Amino acid sequence: MSLPKVLLVSLGGTITMTAGESGGIVPTLTAADLIAGVPGIARVAELETASPLRLPSASLGLDDLLTLARLLNERLAGDIDGAVVIQGTDTIEETAFVLDLLVDSVKPVVVTGAMRGPAAAGADGPANLLAATLAATSAEAGGLGTLVCLNDQLHAARFVQKSHTALPSAFTSPLTGPIGLLAEGRVCIHARPTRTPPLALPAYGADAPVALLKIALGDDGRLLPALPALGYRGCVLEGAGAGHVPAAVAPLVGDLAAAMPVVLSSRVHAGPAFTRTYGYAGSEIDLLGRGALSAGFLSGLKARLLLTLLLRGGLERRDIEARFGQYAALV
Repeated sequence: MSLPKVLLVSLGGTITMTAGESGGIVPTLTAADLIAGVPGIARVAELETASPLRLPSASLGLDDLLTLARLLNERLAGDIDGAVVIQGTDTIEETAFVLDLLVDSVKPVVVTGAMRGPAAAGADGPANLLAATLAATSAEAGGLGTLVCLNDQLHAARFVQKSHTALPSAFTSPLTGPIGLLAEGRVCIHARPTRTPPLALPAYGADAPVALLKIALGDDGRLLPALPALGYRGCVLEGAGAGHVPAAVAPLVGDLAAAMPVVLSSRVHAGPAFTRTYGYAGSEIDLLGRGALSAGFLSGLKARLLLTLLLRGGLERRDIEARFGQYAALV
């Protein structure tokens, strides 16, 4: 019986890092190097590797992810049964969400990495890579969109967050919990979140920068009027609590929403931006009435990516509002 075929694409990250000349660790290993250190992985799948980048994940750009999504769409439309994307953990939640939006396939796409480098005691990279490859071969993981796999847990791209800077258990989904796990070499799925239709791949290099601003106690909002002149095409506000700003900032939000899409999310670790509870100046009712859009359950990071892709795709405000409405309705 032939093994399933899995494409492993490495972009860099801690999982690929070895000691650098100037101190600290830097990305050096390829996907082929990584699988050579994973016992038993060759018995799981027929593996094809690619290593287009060797970057720390904070240096990845959106065009890098568009190139990756195009590659995955092409290969998953052929004889590849699943794909594993290997990268640094700093931006895994963002990469996974972009791929969830852009990869149009029911075959599994699994993003993984490591919290500890290959030379560290208790390095978690080999176990994560084996688990991710198992998930990429699993029919149970199909149709779930892009998944994140670390610490033997599977998380939906829409909900996953990096919640710790050091622990191997750094990834959580505060709103829903993980949707599956790896146990005894088997993928176990215990929740199947609803997906929205994928987006068309936007043009490369399109200029649609979106600002992400967090509101703090006593914030006067002075950055908001400066955004259009700085070249921003949209803004995501991480409001306090359920999506609130100081009363004096509310008119500035309204002025900005007249010039560009402004999406209201929450700076809180989990939970939705509200739409109809608080009515004071600077509340969510007030801000939505001034033209802001609700991010729903999306974090500020993910709302920014969705808005960026929609703007780069040339969508008008009505279509942008409808797309955010789809996500606001999903748990």
